[in-house]
Amino acid sequence: MPANTMSNLDTLKSTFVDVIGVDPAIDFNSLVYGSTPGWDSVAHMALVAAIEGSFDIMLPTDDVIDMSSFAKAKEIVAKHGVALDA
Repeated sequence: MPANTMSNLDTLKSTFVDVIGVDPAIDFNSLVYGSTPGWDSVAHMALVAAIEGSFDIMLPTDDVIDMSSFAKAKEIVAKHGVALDA
């Protein structure tokens, strides 16, 4: 699937795969900061930067701190006007 036809949810998943190095077949809802191998403080900041770049949004500090899981990342991205379907 070309990147320009990728859904926003797939783009978010792809960002986690690229930055944290998780298996694309993983249950993304199981990803939690500090418990997921590879998702440490350095990876967290790289993840924030990648999400901001992917969706052309700017996350305030509160959202950066609150982004403690993939599910929370979905909520935060959606709060910034990005439609995440399915």
